[in-house]
Amino acid sequence: MTMMRMSYDTDVLEETEVVTTSEEESKIILYNDHVNSFEHVIMCLVAFCDHGFTQAEQCAFIVHNKGKCAVKHGSKEDMLERAKKLSEEHLTVEVI
Repeated sequence: MTMMRMSYDTDVLEETEVVTTSEEESKIILYNDHVNSFEHVIMCLVAFCDHGFTQAEQCAFIVHNKGKCAVKHGSKEDMLERAKKLSEEHLTVEVI
């Protein structure tokens, strides 16, 4: 009697959870410039992005050294409003 052995290759499927929100997340990117002082940038981040002094100072140093930094994230509408205020203070920002 001949026995036949069958083997099956099986793929393991991984379950992942996708969380969606009704509003798309956006970010404010702050760019380096040669016009604004560290103090002005820090005070604007505290006033308009709800940063603490230390967080604002760290973002200012990142912008100075790397050229840009994501300083805030949230709903697109909120980021556009905050970016407008930062722009009015002559900071170079972009919402992405």
